[in-house]
Amino acid sequence: MRCAAIILAAGKGSRMNSNTQKQYMELEGFPILYYSLQTFEQSALVDEIVLVTGEREIEYCTKQIVERYQFHKVTKIVPGGSERYLSVYEGLRVVQDTDIVLIHDGARPFVTEDMIQRTIESAGACGSGITAVPAKDTVKIVNGELFSVETPPRERVWMMQTPQTFPYETILRAYEKVIAQRIKNITDDAMVLELAFHKPVRIVEGSYSNIKITTPEDLDLAAIFCKKRNKKFEKGY
Repeated sequence: MRCAAIILAAGKGSRMNSNTQKQYMELEGFPILYYSLQTFEQSALVDEIVLVTGEREIEYCTKQIVERYQFHKVTKIVPGGSERYLSVYEGLRVVQDTDIVLIHDGARPFVTEDMIQRTIESAGACGSGITAVPAKDTVKIVNGELFSVETPPRERVWMMQTPQTFPYETILRAYEKVIAQRIKNITDDAMVLELAFHKPVRIVEGSYSNIKITTPEDLDLAAIFCKKRNKKFEKGY
């Protein structure tokens, strides 16, 4: 069984208040994007990586990230679309000869080999494997005037993460269908499968450290996680 990973690095990162796009900002000496690419590169289960980035950043990614850090599994670097789901579709279009595809946000540097393995296993057995964690806080559903209208049971609320993993042909057909129908406001890949085929997705528990770096506060937290991770590697566990 062949597995490919699509790593998304086309976001603008407007909430970082920086001229540098968040995926290229430095985290403990390396670009944020480096960490997720490194994990997928070293995974024994992943055969190919497709990197999706902004058209203007293709040369930078090629020279300063892929070639500099010798990510040999990156077979293609393609320009993304105007929205996340369109960027995913551009990546799906160029993947070749794969059975399972993992879709991951490049701004999540702390993906692990364990997450990769368990989402692949779930996708093979159940048709999807979506990394997520249980909500820690009570969640309120609000109306347009910001009044609370519903409080879902916290034990049934999970916060979506990536990787989100699927049989390749299934998720490709799902994307083709929602794009043909011009469905918008798509926020993750699981939603594409739900909208296209009305199929439930299978949750795989992730980690609270598998954060997506979106704001300056996230970058501060990521530095703490990164230092802890480096200490574990130094100790050999």
